[in-house]
Amino acid sequence: MPVLLIHPPAAKPCEPPPGLARLAGALAGAGITCRVWDAGLEGLLYLLRLPLPAQDTWTRRAVKNRQTNLAALRSPAIFDNSDRYSRTVKDISRVLASHAALHGAELTLADYSDNGLSPVCSRDLERAAEQPESNLFYHYFSLRLREMLARNMPRVIGFSINFLSQALTAWAMMGFLRREGCRSAIVLGGGLITSWLRRPGLPQLADGLADHLAAGPGEALLLRLAGCSEACADACLPDYSGFPLDEYFSPGRILPFSAAAGCYWAACSFCPEQAEGNPYRPLPIAAAGAQLRELVRLHKPRLLHLVDNALSPAFLKSMIENPPGAAWYGFARVTPELQDEGFCRQLRESGCVMLQLGLESGDDGVLAQLGKGITAAQSARALSALHRAGIGTYGYLLFGTPSETGESARRTLDFTAANSRYIDFLNLAVFNMPVNAADAASLATGAFYDGDLALYTGFEHPHGWGRSQVRRFLDREFKRHPAIAPILRRDPPFFTSNHAPFFIRP
Repeated sequence: MPVLLIHPPAAKPCEPPPGLARLAGALAGAGITCRVWDAGLEGLLYLLRLPLPAQDTWTRRAVKNRQTNLAALRSPAIFDNSDRYSRTVKDISRVLASHAALHGAELTLADYSDNGLSPVCSRDLERAAEQPESNLFYHYFSLRLREMLARNMPRVIGFSINFLSQALTAWAMMGFLRREGCRSAIVLGGGLITSWLRRPGLPQLADGLADHLAAGPGEALLLRLAGCSEACADACLPDYSGFPLDEYFSPGRILPFSAAAGCYWAACSFCPEQAEGNPYRPLPIAAAGAQLRELVRLHKPRLLHLVDNALSPAFLKSMIENPPGAAWYGFARVTPELQDEGFCRQLRESGCVMLQLGLESGDDGVLAQLGKGITAAQSARALSALHRAGIGTYGYLLFGTPSETGESARRTLDFTAANSRYIDFLNLAVFNMPVNAADAASLATGAFYDGDLALYTGFEHPHGWGRSQVRRFLDREFKRHPAIAPILRRDPPFFTSNHAPFFIRP
C-alpha cells in the first residue's frame, strides 16, 4: 500500500468525498497502489453501534430505532413524507450527540467540536495531536490505523481536510501516527488546508506532524512522492471503487464530481475564491462529460452531485447535448440561458433535477456592489423559467454585506416573497468578511473570533447594519413572512442541499 488517503471525521455522511476519488484516480492511472478510507462515514457508523447508558425518553427511543432509522434513510420511500424524514434524521443525530456529550464533545450529522478546543487555534490543534486519546473518535481510528499499519506500512499518508469539523480529529490522527512511530510521509490537503495556506500571516501549521502541505489540487504532489511522473494527472477518471457506496446516509448512491476547480466568474467581491486567488482550472468539456458517463456506467448512481463553484454555460450546454445518464444537480449562476424556459426544459430532459443559485440579494445596488453581474429581475426570470421547466431551485441569500442597508435587506425580503412560488429551498447566510478580501482594507476591522487560523475578520459595517441588526431582522421579519416561512421549513435538517433533490417532484 504505497499510498493511504484519509477523509477524517466528521463531515456529512451522505456521499463519498470527491477530492479523494480524484486523487485515487490519478494514482490508479499511474499504476500506484492506493487505499481510500472514509473515516468520516465509518466513524459515525462506529458510534451508532456502541451501547449507550440509560438516557431520557427521546434518546432511548432513538437508540432502540437507530438501525431501523438508518435503513429508512437509505430508502427512497421516506422522502415522500417530510415529517417522517425529519424525525428519522433528528433521531439518528440524537444518538450521535448523546455519545459525544458523554465525552464532553458536541456532534451532529453535520458538525463536530471537541472538549473546548478550537480548530482555528494552532495551539489547540497541537493539543489535539499531543493527546489523541482525548478525541471522541480515538478508539475507532486507533484500532483501524494499527490494523492498516500492521498489514502494510504506506509510503505516503494523505489527509483531505475540507471542513473545520475535520481538523481536530485529523490532528489527533497525525499525533497518534507519530506516537506509534509511523515513518510514512504525511501530506495535508483539501479545501480548508488550501484556505489556510493562502491566509496572510499563517503560523506554523502541523510542524513535526506533516511533511507536506498541498494548496489546491494535490495529484501532482502525491504522484511525485510516490515516485511517478505527474503528467496527465487531471485526465484520470475519479476512482470510487474503494468507497462503501451503499453505506452512505442517502436513498441510493450519490456520486460527487468536479468539472472545474475555482470559479469561471471569479468577480464576486464577497467570495473566498477571489480573495484567495484560486485559479480557474476546468477539465476539457468533452473529457468531463465522458468521465461523467463512464462513472454512471460503472457505479449506477441515483444522483450526480456536480460540486463546481459554478457550472459554466458551456458545460450546461454540453450536458444537454450529451446527457450523463443519471439525475444531477449543482451550482449555477443566473445567466441568459437560465432565463430561457426552452433551455431549462432541455436541462431537465438531460437529468437536471435541481440547481443551486447564488441570488445573494433582491436589491440591484447591492448586487452591483457585490460584483454579481446580475439584476433582481434577471434572477426572477431564471427562477420562473426553472420552475416551469420542472427543475427545483435552492436559493442562497447573503445578508450584512458592506453595501447592504436595512432598506435593501427589506427589498430582498420583498423579492423573495414575490418569487416564493418558484423557490423550493432557501439558505440564509450572514456575511463573513474573508481576512484577505479587498474590501477589508477600506473598513475598520477587528477579531471575528479568537484563533490565529481564523479565515474571517470582524468589521465595522459602514451603514450600521451589523450582525446583531441583521440577525434581528432575519428572526423577526424575514423568517416570519407567510410566503417565506414554508420554504424555510422544507429545508432538510442537517443534510440541507445534499438531500434536497430527493424531495423535488416533477
